[in-house]
This record gives sequence, C-alpha cells and structure tokens, in this order.
Amino acid sequence: MLRRLFLGLLTLLWLLPAEFAAAHHILGRPSYSLNEDSNTPPSIQGEVQIGDFDVTFMIYPAFPKPEEPGRVSLYVKRLDDGAPYEGKVTFDARLDSLTGAGRGVVKLGVQPPDDNVFRQAFQFHDTGDYIVTARFESNGEPYVIDIPLRVGAPPGMGPIGWMVAVVLVFLLGVALVQRRRAMTGRVREQHADGGGA
Repeated sequence: MLRRLFLGLLTLLWLLPAEFAAAHHILGRPSYSLNEDSNTPPSIQGEVQIGDFDVTFMIYPAFPKPEEPGRVSLYVKRLDDGAPYEGKVTFDARLDSLTGAGRGVVKLGVQPPDDNVFRQAFQFHDTGDYIVTARFESNGEPYVIDIPLRVGAPPGMGPIGWMVAVVLVFLLGVALVQRRRAMTGRVREQHADGGGA
C-alpha cells in the first residue's frame, strides 16, 4: 500500500511540470507577434549617411525568391538630433542587368512612416539582380538611396568568371602547343643524332 502511494505521488510530481510547458513567449516576445521575418536575418542590411540623414535599410526574407513576397525596411533619422524623418518615401525597382535595361522602372509604392520605419512590400516574377531605389525629399532637397537585391539563386558563373575561364583555357592551349613544339624539337634532334651515326 505504501509502495502504491509512493508511485502515485512520484507520477503526480512527474506530470506536474507538463502543465507549465505551454509558454507563449520566446525570448521575451509574445508568440502572437511573430511572423515569417521574426527569426530570419535580412538578406541585405546596410547603413549610409546621405546629406543630413542617417539611413539604415534591411531586406527580408534572408533569401528572396521569385513569386514570393518580400519587404524592404528603411529607417531614416537626422544626423544632428536623431529625430526620425516624418515625410513619405517612394520606392522603385529596376532589373540590374544588360538584358533588363529595356524593362524600365517599376514603381513599388509610396510609404508613410510606421513606428519610424518605412516598410515596402515587393514580389518579383523573375530571377535576377535588382536595384531598389528609395527616394525622399527634405527642405526641397532630394535624397536617393539605391539598394542592391538578388532574387533567386545566383548564376553558377558570372561574366567575370567566364572571362577568367576563357583566359585559363587560352593559357592552357598555349602551354600545350609550346610543349608539343618542344617535344617535336627533341624528337628531331634525336633522329638527327641517331641518323648520322
């Protein structure tokens, strides 16, 4: 009887902590405020000082893919007092390649500040290198920030890689021709030496 009571008490103590396993916070953040960008790093993050402003930008998700939504987050504050920019920011995009030169600029949108952050969604249909341009104006002076963006997997070899490969193949060809000439010269010398004896 004492043994059953002890096993029952041990089972109860063992199951007791299972009730508290349903926590809704992760590192102090409520789980209901988490989304797909919360735990992933940005694909690009940068900071630039332009005129009277300090601009920080981030692009989500970490690896943008064609036909999937992404987002640019832009933080703009004054250099002198750190006050956030209160105006609107216009976002445009263009394909950054020789083949995309004729496609022109696509207007993504105009965004007001949302908790001192300018958030612009995007979704590109094609794989490639893009330039996202953020524009705003302060005291009649325009400010333009170009942000590079890669959508999809990068190509196996870019133009520089192809140029290096062509140069290496050319040098290898020259080396093989020179070696063959040297071998032919040695064979002729041996025949000339052997034929005269």
